Amino acid sequence: MNLFRFFDWLGNTSWSVELHESRYVFLLVLMIHVLTISVFVGTAVMIDLRLMGKTLTSVPVSQVVTRLMPWTEAGFVVMVVTGALLFYAAPVNRYENVFFRFKMGALVLAAVNVWLFRRNVYRWVGDWDSDPVPPRLVRIVGAVSLILLALIITAGRMMAYQDYWFGNS
Repeated sequence: MNLFRFFDWLGNTSWSVELHESRYVFLLVLMIHVLTISVFVGTAVMIDLRLMGKTLTSVPVSQVVTRLMPWTEAGFVVMVVTGALLFYAAPVNRYENVFFRFKMGALVLAAVNVWLFRRNVYRWVGDWDSDPVPPRLVRIVGAVSLILLALIITAGRMMAYQDYWFGNS
């Protein structure tokens, strides 16, 4: 079974149809998705700006990460769950949307960036924790994260304009 057929079947399940056709539940899920994107991106941007040495330079990086990461992770989890529900409501439309695919690719790259940072660079935080401007590699990680977050948000917003850009009806 190819992906299109699977997503077509998924989109025709009773729960998917009910979610897609529900005026209030779908909008509630969408609202929660957008609000948790705000929490996730807002806290991630603060961490990234500290990694780049642009803000909170008098606060050790480990303190910024310790205080903000629980909010970032919680926002990420709720964002992914609500995003999965939004996908479930119209899987074929999302699957065929080039901006959705781009958004998912950027999200995967952002997750890999965080994983590599935590696994490698952050292990040596004691060496540069209190530096107002962290080492170059740390600043690059923060900049890459900011770029990926901007791409994720832009692609997510552009999903609604797939037909405008590519003339589908």
